[in-house]
Amino acid sequence: MARLNLMKLPWGPRTHEGGPARDISPELALRRSVLATLLWEDQFYEDGVEIAGRIRELVPKVKPDAVASLATEARGKMKLRHAPLLLVREMARQKDHRALVSQTLGQVIQRADELAEFVAIYWKDGKAPLSAQVKKGLAQAFRKFDEYQLAKYDRTGPVRLRDVLFLCHAKPRDGEQTQIWKRLIEGELKTPDTWEVALSSGADKKVAWERLLREKKLGGLALLRNLRNMKEAGVDEAVVLASIASMNSARVLPFRFLAAGRYAPQWEEALERAMLSSLGEQEKLSGRTVLLVDISGSMTALLSRRSEMLRTDAAYGLAVLLREICEKATVFTFSNDLVEVPPRRGFALRDALDSSQPHNGTYLGRALEKIDQKYDRIIVITDEQAHDRVPGPRGRGYVINVASAKNGVGYGAWTHIDGWSEAVVEYIRALEGIPLSLPSEEASSMRHKT
Repeated sequence: MARLNLMKLPWGPRTHEGGPARDISPELALRRSVLATLLWEDQFYEDGVEIAGRIRELVPKVKPDAVASLATEARGKMKLRHAPLLLVREMARQKDHRALVSQTLGQVIQRADELAEFVAIYWKDGKAPLSAQVKKGLAQAFRKFDEYQLAKYDRTGPVRLRDVLFLCHAKPRDGEQTQIWKRLIEGELKTPDTWEVALSSGADKKVAWERLLREKKLGGLALLRNLRNMKEAGVDEAVVLASIASMNSARVLPFRFLAAGRYAPQWEEALERAMLSSLGEQEKLSGRTVLLVDISGSMTALLSRRSEMLRTDAAYGLAVLLREICEKATVFTFSNDLVEVPPRRGFALRDALDSSQPHNGTYLGRALEKIDQKYDRIIVITDEQAHDRVPGPRGRGYVINVASAKNGVGYGAWTHIDGWSEAVVEYIRALEGIPLSLPSEEASSMRHKT
């Protein structure tokens, strides 16, 4: 039964903690619902069904080109997988959006298993014929993948890759692709040598892991995610350390290293070296930067019920990243109080942030009022669920939102940025006219204020 004894607040939207939030446009509301969500996964304040429902309601209220741009941004820059697929599914329902469906779908599908996942999302509310634009987009995407990629992701489930091939009537590029698709249909694709296959074959896990590491068969993300499994299997430490030292970490975000270090602390030193080297020689944000990190109770929740990473991992990872590119940085945390922490680097900064004060309330307004030093910019990393009214910054101010709750506080005089990938730093660079580390065509698309 719904609760009736609730205080009605007549003066506009509120955060989940009761603080006054901002009225924002449907496009901005869609951005905040998409760019920091793991679709259908529960968060601290909202469940995944509620977030997905809000995305569905907002798509028809936003211009078609803006929805299409958000879908490609969510997949390409923010590395999200399911949210952009849902955006395209909802575009296919809307007459005004349909013309952009095939092109957008072809761009957002970047892994072979996303072909089947999109069809599963399309049929989530019951089977229905695929639209012509959807078939065209799936066919365009299908031609991207070689035999290894198709074999790696041809998983059992309600929708198989062969089903998608039959549904979209894709035409192969050439005779070689024709033969690959024939083997897909007949279930005769060559078995790929992946870590999943190696470990599911019944081989000794220690032997399997060491072979995969020596042969460099693990990507950087897979290596970090499996360090605990390697530890439990008794993998030779020298092999693990050599793999961490040589890993390609250019596209691995700091929060992944922080999460790995929590479960494999004996390799923290090697992880920190790899993490800091991955940040590279980047142009600095000049002048004095204040970093203000939310460590309230809601921030200590899991990113999703199926994740081992906390929302604080995302926040601390961004703080580590920003600390490296700021010329001068002063670092604070806020919860019930405002606490200044030493501007350390890497894992030491994470530890200083996490232990700085108890994880309680979210008094962002109070914290901002207590900061009395001058700065060129202030960057707040938060889930935006403040108890109190949030004033504007004294100068240039950014709010990086790492959650998907309906209402938030980081608008008005603040520049609002959603998500926790390296793209959030590029937004700041673009807005301040600093040379970007992204290719020029990506950089030009990011020069907007959210």
